Amino acid sequence: MGMSAEQEEDSRSPRDEEWPEAEKAEKLARGAALKWASGVFYRPDKLEGLGHYRSREAQRNSSIQSRLKSTVQSHLEGVSTGLEQLRSAAGDVQSVRQDLCAVRWHLLGSADGFQRLALLRAVVMEHAQLAAVVRALPQLSSVHELLAQSLRLLHGQQLLEAHAGLMALERLQENITSQLHGSSSLPSDQALGVVESFFAGLQELSDALAQQLWRIVGGGMRLVREDPALFVSAVRIIEREESVDDALLLGPHAHRFPTPGRPKAWRQRFYQVMQETIAAAHFKAAHVDMKGPGLGRHLATLQSDILMELRVVKDLMVQCCPPHYDILSICTRMYHQGLSDYLQDILSRDLDKQEIFTLLSWVLHVYQSPEMMGHPDLLPEVDVSILGPLVSPEVVEQMERKYVGKVKASVTEWMRRTLEVEFKEWFREEEPEMDHLGFFQSALPIIVMQMLDENIRVASLVTDSLQQKVYAMAMDELEAFLISSSISTLHPGSASLAKPAEIPSSLQTALDRAQKKACRLLLEELLLDLQPLYAQLPSRKWLSGAQLVNSMCEVIDKYMRDFSHVRNPVFTFLLAESEHLVMNHYVRALMEKKMVCRSTEERTQLSTRLLQDASQLQELFHNLGLAESEQTLQVIFALQELIRLQDPALLSLEVLGFMTKYPDISDEHVSILLDLRGDVSKEVRNVVLEMMAQNPQSLPENYQPIFSNILVPAPELPFCLRKGKCA
Repeated sequence: MGMSAEQEEDSRSPRDEEWPEAEKAEKLARGAALKWASGVFYRPDKLEGLGHYRSREAQRNSSIQSRLKSTVQSHLEGVSTGLEQLRSAAGDVQSVRQDLCAVRWHLLGSADGFQRLALLRAVVMEHAQLAAVVRALPQLSSVHELLAQSLRLLHGQQLLEAHAGLMALERLQENITSQLHGSSSLPSDQALGVVESFFAGLQELSDALAQQLWRIVGGGMRLVREDPALFVSAVRIIEREESVDDALLLGPHAHRFPTPGRPKAWRQRFYQVMQETIAAAHFKAAHVDMKGPGLGRHLATLQSDILMELRVVKDLMVQCCPPHYDILSICTRMYHQGLSDYLQDILSRDLDKQEIFTLLSWVLHVYQSPEMMGHPDLLPEVDVSILGPLVSPEVVEQMERKYVGKVKASVTEWMRRTLEVEFKEWFREEEPEMDHLGFFQSALPIIVMQMLDENIRVASLVTDSLQQKVYAMAMDELEAFLISSSISTLHPGSASLAKPAEIPSSLQTALDRAQKKACRLLLEELLLDLQPLYAQLPSRKWLSGAQLVNSMCEVIDKYMRDFSHVRNPVFTFLLAESEHLVMNHYVRALMEKKMVCRSTEERTQLSTRLLQDASQLQELFHNLGLAESEQTLQVIFALQELIRLQDPALLSLEVLGFMTKYPDISDEHVSILLDLRGDVSKEVRNVVLEMMAQNPQSLPENYQPIFSNILVPAPELPFCLRKGKCA
C-alpha cells in the first residue's frame, strides 16, 4: 500500500520542487489522514463502512475544490482591474508632471516683474495704515480733553468717574491699534508713533490713579469706619481692572497683539499693600522699648491693636469687599505670619530671663486665648489653629533651654553671695539661732527653698517641660547646703509635705555625701581635742587612775551637747560615728608599743584599766542615746580578756575566740598585743601565729570593720655601731 523512499523521491513533480510549502502541506495532510484512518479502521469490523467514508470524503473534496476555484477566479479578476487602474494613473501623473514643468518656466520668466511690484505693495500698505489713522482723527482729537477731564476727577476724589474716563481712553487706544493691526500684519512705525503721541498721558493717568488707590487701601482700617464709600470705590475699580486683565489674557482676542501696561494685576497689589501696611504699623516700628517691662507693654499693645483691627475687618471690611476676596482669612493670615516673623527676630536677640519668660508666656498662652485670637467677637470665623504654631516647637525648646541657662546663672550667683553672708553669720561671737525645740537653725534653707520654689512656680506658668527643666536645675543647685527633708517641697508633683514626692537617687546620694562631709568636719574637731589624751596611753601614769578617761568623757560630753542642737538623723549619725572614733583611736593608741607589762600585777592593772575605761565610755554613750548593741567599745572588753589571761599557754584558744568575733584582726595586731603582755615566750608566740595561719577567717556580711582601719607601726630596724654589735 505504501511507497518506498526511492519511489516517493522519484514521484516528486517539478511543481513540488518549486513550491516547498505545498510539499510540506501535502505531507502534513497525508499524515493527518493516515492518523485519522488508523483511528477509525483499527478493527476489522470497521472496514465494512469504508465505501461510505470514501464516498463522503469524495463529495467534500469536490465541494472544497469548487470553492477554491471560485475564490481564485474572484482574486484574479480584482488583480486585473487594479493593473488597469495603475496604467491609467501612470498616464495622469506623467501629464501633471509636464504641466508643472511648464508653469515653472513661466514663473521663472516673471520673477523680475514681481520684484518691481514689492515697492508698490509697501506703498499700498502704508497708505492703508495712514488712511486708518485719518479715519480715527476725530476720535484722537478728543484724547487730550478726556485725559484732562479724568485727571480733574481724580484730584477731586471722584475715583469711579476718573476710572471710567481711563477705561474709555484705553478702549479707544485699543480700537485704533486694532484697526492698524487689522489693515496689515505689521503696522508701520510712523502710524504707531502718531497713535502713541496722542495717548502719551494715558500711562501717567493710570499710575496716578493707582497711587491714589494704594493710599486708600493703606488706610482701609480707618476708611471702613469713617468713609467706607471711598474704600468700596477703590475695590470696585480694582475688580474692573481684574476683569479687563482676564479678558485680554483669556478672552477670544487673547494674544492678538500686546497691550501696553497689561496685565495690571491690581488685586494682587491690593493684598500686597494690605500686608505692607500691617507690617509697617505693627512689626517695623522704630524706637520701641523692648527691654525688661517694655517688652511686656509692647506685646500688650500688639494684642489690643491686632484684636481691634481684626474686629474691624470682620464687622466692616468684609462688607466692603467681594466674597471671593476672603478678606478676613487673608488678613488673619497676614497678622499671623507677620507676627511670627517679628517674634522670630525678637527671639534671636540676647534676651534676659524675664524677657524670655514674657515672650514664651505670651506666645503659648495669650495669643490663642479668649483675650486675643480666640476672642468671642472673632469666633468662629477666625481660627488661627489651622495656620500652624506662632513659634515652632523647636524654637520653643531652644528658648526654654536658654531660659533655664539664664535662671541657673542667676541662681548660682545669688547662692554664692548668700552663702558668703551666711558664712560670716556663723562666725559671729553669738550663738546660732535656735528653734522652739532647741535645735540650731538658719533662715538660709528657707530662703533658698522659697527662691527655687518661686522659679519653679514661674516656669510652670509657661509649660510643663519648662517646669521640669527648672526643677532639674534646682536639684543640681541644692547639693552644697540643702537637707533631704526640704527637697520634696520643690517637686512639681508634690501636693503637700504630708505626701512628699520621691527624690532622685543621684541627688539623694549627693546630699548624703555633703551631710557626711559636714559631720566628718565636726568629728575632726572632736578628735583634735581628744588627741592629747590619746597620746598619754598606754602609760603607767594612765594605769594609776581614771583621770585620763574622765577627761575624755568631759570632752565627749561637751561635743555631744553641741551636737544635740542638730536634728535627727544627723545627730544619731554623729553619735555613732563619735563612739566609733573614740574606740578606734583608743585601740590605735594601744598598738603604738609605748608600754610592756613588767609583771603579773601590771597586767592585772592594765586589764582592770581597760575594763573600767570601756565601761565608763560605754555608759556615757548609752546615756547619750546610743544602745550598747550598736556600740563598738565591746572590742576593748575583748582585748582586756587577752591581757587578763593568767596562763600564756591558753593564749592560742583565747586568740581563736577573739578571731571569731573580730575576723579582720591580723597577726601583726596579735603580735603587738602579745608584746604588751610582756610574758609571752617565742614558742607560745609561734604557736599562736601558726594557729591563726591555720584558721583564716572570712568577713561576714554587714560586718563593721574594727582592725582593718587600725594601722600597725612598722617594726624598728636594729641600730649598729661601727665595729660593734647590733643593738
